[in-house]
Amino acid sequence: MTDLQAAIREKIQAASHILIVTHIRPDGDAIGSMLALGLALQDTGKQVQMVCVDGVPATFKHLPGSDKVRTQVEEEFDLAITVDCSDLKRTGDILNGRAPDFVIDHHITTEMFGTLNLIEPEAVATASILTRHMPEWGLTITVPIASCLLTGLVTDTLGFRTSNTTPEALRQAADLLELGVDMSALYFRSLVRRTYAAARYWGAGLSNLQKTDGIAYTTLTLADRTASGYTGRDDADLINVVSSIDESDVAIIFVEQSAEHVKVSWRGLKQHVDVSGIAKQFGGGGHRAAAGAEVRGGLAEVQERVLRLTRRALNHA
Repeated sequence: MTDLQAAIREKIQAASHILIVTHIRPDGDAIGSMLALGLALQDTGKQVQMVCVDGVPATFKHLPGSDKVRTQVEEEFDLAITVDCSDLKRTGDILNGRAPDFVIDHHITTEMFGTLNLIEPEAVATASILTRHMPEWGLTITVPIASCLLTGLVTDTLGFRTSNTTPEALRQAADLLELGVDMSALYFRSLVRRTYAAARYWGAGLSNLQKTDGIAYTTLTLADRTASGYTGRDDADLINVVSSIDESDVAIIFVEQSAEHVKVSWRGLKQHVDVSGIAKQFGGGGHRAAAGAEVRGGLAEVQERVLRLTRRALNHA
């Protein structure tokens, strides 16, 4: 056991009231990791608050413990942990600027904003980091916890289809399956099934689809969200469809959040493209093949800037 793992184990054992926070507009790895760690800590007798400012998306409300997630801190705590957050602002200011005691994440652009920082960019998901280290911290992976961890692995690798999928990730999935997890059900609920509203939202995005200079991109406006009845602030995973478009180097989705705020998601579709570097220019981050940023400005202005810098990055690549 490394010094870092020993320090994490010691602080977990000493704490009695633990806060776990994940990022705004959470995905399967964010929710799965938060729930897995939270349930494991509860099993040891800890008082645990699991908080996400945007709550649990409908796609993941079937996961064990999802009903325990809150949108704000409700009690005092003596240990704060962030999971799957690359920087403090991604928590939605739940911690009011307070540095967390632990940062557990796998993004290559993650800032060292915790007292202890467990950052493993080679891991396919934060759930993979937890699967690797939780036993070292004295935490047992039960079937409900394994379901949450496997959801993180499956969603962040798009069903083990991303280029960063490793033998370790597949071995971890096999170990979790051996505990009795129903992977087919998790796969269907996380990656295949969509609500009617999400499907209508996709329709709006696909209607706006464009392709130029090796970039496939589309836009989801506030009006699209209202018309479809979709209640989330994300793209309902439409980026995975745009990423499948042939003869493209990069896929981008622009999701309007307000008149002066746009969420941008990039996917690098060729090995030579590092979209995390593009996202970082806009104050965001992520992985070589998948990144995002919250960009200030109107939709048209943001789109022009992002496309211009993305084209420049492609030309340099």
